[in-house]
Parts: sequence; C-alpha cells; structure tokens
Amino acid sequence: MTSLHPLIFFIIFTFLLQFANSQSFVGVNYGQVADNLPAPEATAKLLQSTSIGKVRMYGADPGIIRALANTGIGIVIGAANGDIPALASDPNYATQWVNSNVLAYPDSNIIVITVGNEVMTAVDQTLVSLCLPAMQNVQNALNAASLGGKIKVSTVHSMAVLSSSDPPSSAVFNSGFSDTMRSLLKFHSANGSPFMINPYPFFAYQSDTRAETLAFCLFQPNAGRVDSGNGIKYMNMFDAQVDAVRSALNAMGFKDVEIVVAETGWAYKGDPNEAGPSMDNAKAYNGNLINHLRSKVGTPLMPGKSVDTYIFALYDENLKPGPGSERSFGLFKPDLSMTYDVGLSKNSQTPTTPTNPSTPSPVQSAGWCVPKADVSDAQLQSNLDYVCSQGLDCGPIQPGGACFEPNTVAAHAAYAMNLLYQTAGRNPWNCDFRQTATVTSNNPSYNSCVYPGGI
Repeated sequence: MTSLHPLIFFIIFTFLLQFANSQSFVGVNYGQVADNLPAPEATAKLLQSTSIGKVRMYGADPGIIRALANTGIGIVIGAANGDIPALASDPNYATQWVNSNVLAYPDSNIIVITVGNEVMTAVDQTLVSLCLPAMQNVQNALNAASLGGKIKVSTVHSMAVLSSSDPPSSAVFNSGFSDTMRSLLKFHSANGSPFMINPYPFFAYQSDTRAETLAFCLFQPNAGRVDSGNGIKYMNMFDAQVDAVRSALNAMGFKDVEIVVAETGWAYKGDPNEAGPSMDNAKAYNGNLINHLRSKVGTPLMPGKSVDTYIFALYDENLKPGPGSERSFGLFKPDLSMTYDVGLSKNSQTPTTPTNPSTPSPVQSAGWCVPKADVSDAQLQSNLDYVCSQGLDCGPIQPGGACFEPNTVAAHAAYAMNLLYQTAGRNPWNCDFRQTATVTSNNPSYNSCVYPGGI
C-alpha cells in the first residue's frame, strides 16, 4: 500500500480535526427525573458514538461526571435553586460545593457551573436577589482553585425575562428586575461567562397554531417575517428568539456578553389536546436545528458563527409532572436506541477521508429532491427564498451561473431545493418543503448545470 505524502496526510488530518471540532456547539440536556435511565457508563459510550460535544446536567451527579472522564465531552453541572441561599450567604459552603463537585473529578471536562435554573421567573422570588451573590461565591471558589479562567459560572433564564420579543429588535428585559439583570450582566462581562437562555419555538407554536407559524418554527420553507424595527427578514423562529435576546443585551449595553442556548427542543408526542407534538415535527425541528448550527450561518444579528446550543433532551423523563409532552422530548430511548434519527451518529456524519460533496455516503438516501408537478410559482418562490437565506451557495442560479438559464422560478427553485436536501443530510424531511417536493431517481442536471446528488 502506498503511503500518503506528509502534506496530503496533514491536509486530511486538518480536515477531519476541523470537522470533529465543528460539532462542539451541539450539546444535549441530561435530565434525570426518571426511574428507567441507563447506567452512566452506557450513556457515556452512547455520547461518544455521536457528534454531541457537550452535556448539561441539572445537578452534579457523581456517577455521570465520573463516567464522562477522559472522553473530552464538555460537562455543564448545576447547583439547584435550593442551594442558592447557602451559596449566597456562606463562602465556605461554596468552596465545599466546588471541592465536592469539581475538584474531585480532575479528569472530567467541566466547563460551566449553572447556579439555579430560571430563577428570575421562579415562584420563590426571594431567590432573585440571592442568585448573583451565590454566583460570585462560586466564582471566588473557582478562582482560589486556579480554575476561574477554565470553568465559567452562569445561571439559566426562561424567555420570560424579556418583556417582549417581537419584533426581535424591540426586545428588552422585564423592567421589574432590570437592576438585578444589569448587575448580573456586569458579572458575565467581567468574567467572560455566557448568558444562558431557553428559547422554545415549540411553545411559541402552541400559542399560535397557524400553518405558516409551524413552518417558521420548524426551519421549513415559509414566507419569512420582517422585523419592522430594522427590516431584517427572519426565516425561522429560533433565530428570531435568539436575536431578541441579543437585542435586549445590546440595549442594556452588554454587546460583549455571549449567548448560550441552554435548552431548546420539540416533543415527539403529547396529550390529544396539545398542539405541535409529533414524531415528524420533532424530527424536523431538531434535525433542521442541527443542520442550521452546522452551517455556521449564524443569526442575522450574529452572523458567521453558531451559538452553543443544548438540545432538550437526551432521554425521556418518565416521572416529570405536567402534560404528556413533558415526558416525550428524548432523542434516545432507555435501551440506547434512537427515538428518531437527526443525524447525530458519528457513523453518518464523520467521513474517513475528504469526500466529494456530490457523492452520497452509503447511509444516505438516493436521488435528487425536485418540486412536485402542481406547485405554484408563489410556493416555489417561498422555497427558493428560504434555501438561499440559509447560507447555502445559490451562486449557480444567479446571473452568469451555470444554472441561471432557464431564468424561471421553477428552475431556480428546483436547484435550490435539491441543494438544501443534499447538504442537510438527505433525510426524507429535508425534501418535504411543506409537501411541495419529492425525491426522484432521475437526474435533473442539464447542459453545464450539474445538480449535486445521485444514487
């Protein structure tokens, strides 16, 4: 066997390294309100078989932290709301907490400590004024252990901390705790720690069940929504919600504070009276979200990078109270099988050598994605606008491009729709476009216009 030239090997190695690192912004929430979860060691092996780079826990379970040692997976651990009074009032308690939950696991990659969960909007409002002192004591304990620059301290908020979020450019924090929020943001700015938020298009759809809202929430083709404040056209709810948070931070003068999405997800089943939960919707939301993050197109206010995003959730939590959807967010089942496939498996994502993007891997579906015969130009134009807003290369259908002629909406949309299908993973839901598209085995390429894809 001929050995690779050192330069070629370096290029291939660099490519693979960049691909592996590119997944670091995809995280998952590991809730434990259940009595049927697999052993931590089995979960660690499951995570290593995926491109999930980070795990967020709501506590600091020793078994899980230990099982994730030496895996390279980033770990977010949490101090519960009930710990906040003691952490705020007693620096020694904070030191003991850090000793027990961080220093005890030197081989585990703990990256963030969250102090409380959705404290600002919690029933117990006495915690609001205690949250920042608790965070400061935890930060001081980390600093004393020379970990202040490595492990960040934050707290997690619901979208309810915003008094409004529509349009995104108008978003500001609730005036009821603006002083507290300003102090909290000064802490984030001083320590380089992220502002963590829980945007859920799932809940946004439940309060507005129009078909166009569902498409907007699921990253599916839609007419978009124009922000009346700055003229920006949003093509999905996730970007709109995240940019609303960005606007609120900017309005308060904290443009340097990074955003982390601590939770977002979609239930795959629920009670009969719940709008939105379904296997198809969950697969579409999470699958398209992951593809959106991987594209690194970012949001309109934060282009060119992907916000660290933790998907809710790794497993169902069968003991959670509330409607049926609360127990049906899991990407995986307790037996470690996938609830549905959103392309997280390393087997379907990591190439062994750089490949021609027009050549499908064995795990992909065959063919090309094309419009159905009876689709109107208006629907096709919506599909075209959607695809070209996602950071994909629509150059071939621009003037002078190989696929510009014939200069029709139908021809341009066909190229764009197939481009998204091939790029996003060639899953059936990537060629849905609100039931206006289908997969064909007939190559639609013509003359010098080559459609990526194939058998």
